[in-house]
Amino acid sequence: MSPAPARRLGVGFIGSGFNARFHMQSWTGVRDADVLGVWSPHPERAAEAAAYARKLDVGRAKAYRSIGDMVADPAIDALWLCGPNQARIENVEEIVDAIERGRGELRGLACEKPLARNVAEASEVIRLVQRVGLRTGYLENQLFAPQVETGRNLIWARGARLTGRPYLARAAEEHSGPHMPWFWQGKLQGGGVLNDMMCHSALVVRHLLTKPGQPLSTVTPVNVSARIASLKWSRPEYARKLARTMSRELDYRRRPSEDFASVTIEFETDDGHRVIGEATTSWSFVGAGLRLSAELLGPEYSMSWNTLDSGLKLFFSREVTGRAGEDLVEKQNAEIGLMPVVANEPMAYGYEAENRHFVRVFQGKAEPLLTFEDGLEVVKILMTAYMSAEQGKTIDFPPRGLGGFSPAVARGKWKP
Repeated sequence: MSPAPARRLGVGFIGSGFNARFHMQSWTGVRDADVLGVWSPHPERAAEAAAYARKLDVGRAKAYRSIGDMVADPAIDALWLCGPNQARIENVEEIVDAIERGRGELRGLACEKPLARNVAEASEVIRLVQRVGLRTGYLENQLFAPQVETGRNLIWARGARLTGRPYLARAAEEHSGPHMPWFWQGKLQGGGVLNDMMCHSALVVRHLLTKPGQPLSTVTPVNVSARIASLKWSRPEYARKLARTMSRELDYRRRPSEDFASVTIEFETDDGHRVIGEATTSWSFVGAGLRLSAELLGPEYSMSWNTLDSGLKLFFSREVTGRAGEDLVEKQNAEIGLMPVVANEPMAYGYEAENRHFVRVFQGKAEPLLTFEDGLEVVKILMTAYMSAEQGKTIDFPPRGLGGFSPAVARGKWKP
């Protein structure tokens, strides 16, 4: 007699903004799970996001008055934590409190990047979920991007097997700036572009250098060297534009966050090699829109990936005018000329495969590729990078004092 099929996973979202909606879009390619709930501190936005999920036909989502109410609903089996960085601990505390009070149970908690704003907060998040034995998943979509996974697997199966392991990985994420004001505020977000986006790139290079099927711990960080800069947004004309379009609270002439960061990470492998990861991130890139890229190089091979090499391009002459939008590519910067089109961004950026994976994890069908402990390791690397940038030197990993460190950008003390 064949076993009974696993119950469909009921998923709730904490957060109703851009990121949560990207996940919802990806759900059209996710099996065995439904989006059933949304909570936001802004009830009207939660209702709008729930309606959006229903419109996508990915679940009979409804808005909840509180996180505790969502945990208490037996229909909700797992939560996707997609709220702003400054609310991370508060949100997790409410989840844990509801479980400890016996209001409900969860099969898993997935959290968007970064896990927290610094090492102390990330450690606290882990301590909280361990109190109630929650299974966790760290949401890092770029590791699941189909081109990254296919290229990595082929490189290791053919090139590395025959000529030796790869020795250099590069990754970059670049666009013209975040959607919401809190991202730009170091105190709220925890830093600038390094904290916001290097969490992707630093993990991607380590992932590429790790043999498929082996844990990330087989490629251990040894030292970190980093540089940060405010290349564009602290210039007077752009600082004024930022305050005008985002928030009057943003004063990048007095309290800037970095809009460019570069990091070099030296790793030691379990087979005795030293390998290098190079990563750059930018909020000062002006092009068609969001550009994700990666490379992996070894003795007799290489791979490369660039999301703007999409295979589909459109051209609009000067006569084609209309409202600005992001219907061709995320963070779109132009509406005329020759434009690349990313036809299915949730799939191309890895959200579909990521969410399929963690649904299976929380159903007990698979082991998680990434957990909150991996998210903590990423935060440790990011904070070491900030240390390196502030001190102007390479820092051995892990450095002393990491648990109590907060970047100068997050404290409003950084001056480019």
